Amino acid sequence: MDMTTEPEAKGFQFPGVFEIMAAGPAEARLEEVIPRELAAAGLTVLHETVRSRASSAGRFVSVTISFKAQTRADYDAAHTALRAHPDVKWTL
Repeated sequence: MDMTTEPEAKGFQFPGVFEIMAAGPAEARLEEVIPRELAAAGLTVLHETVRSRASSAGRFVSVTISFKAQTRADYDAAHTALRAHPDVKWTL
């Protein structure tokens, strides 16, 4: 292996499909809220990718969904939109 060659590009590459996870109270119906908030932010949501997981005590839920982002600004807008929602406690 030639150690002088440039490594492959790392990090996010745009445009692309990305996954986002958000968590909050189970009664908040985040499975419905998250796709709606992402669409309102102007992102293309891949509704068929929605999946959720309840916490062991059932008080919280995490929801994961994929969306398309054309630029880094689109990706950042997804996190900003979800974090602005009062029922979303964190995103990843």
